[in-house]
Amino acid sequence: MRVVIVPGNGGSPYPAPLLGNFYDALAAQLTNSGKFSEVFSKSMPDPNAARRSIWLPHLIDTAMVDADTIVIGHSSGAEAAMRLAETTKVKGLVLVAACHSDLGDAGERVSGWYPPSGGPWQWADIKANAGFIVQFHSTDDPFINIQEARVVAESLGSEFHEFQDRSHFFEPFPEAFDAIMKKL
Repeated sequence: MRVVIVPGNGGSPYPAPLLGNFYDALAAQLTNSGKFSEVFSKSMPDPNAARRSIWLPHLIDTAMVDADTIVIGHSSGAEAAMRLAETTKVKGLVLVAACHSDLGDAGERVSGWYPPSGGPWQWADIKANAGFIVQFHSTDDPFINIQEARVVAESLGSEFHEFQDRSHFFEPFPEAFDAIMKKL
């Protein structure tokens, strides 16, 4: 069993390792658990535009996501994880600061994740292809309104954890590790 952490857009250019947010701390916890053959935690190609046309092939061909992989996606990485699970079986999804729309942002709109240009969300396929779905969001997220996350949670029937004080999850949070361990 493997884990792939898909960061949000921005950050260091590919192939530099991820730095900051909760990624490194969670990757270390998961590695140290001894439960996984690999924890893939690297920045993505095209890190600023986060284009679907580049990220999805990368997740399949380089990160080698398959049915024995837990995919942890943060922000744009959560959208990537959901779109990937529309067509690819995964062990589970952990969605952090997920949304379902482009938030009225032109940069997000051209990434290709969101309707209408990205096509409708295939919620039933995501649910069918993911062994489990756990979701985290905070009401004080400065980028993604809580209503966005609630729509995702309702559409996927995810195990939804709502906080009031985690912002956009820039800091480590132990609940992600705990939730994954409970699903094993």
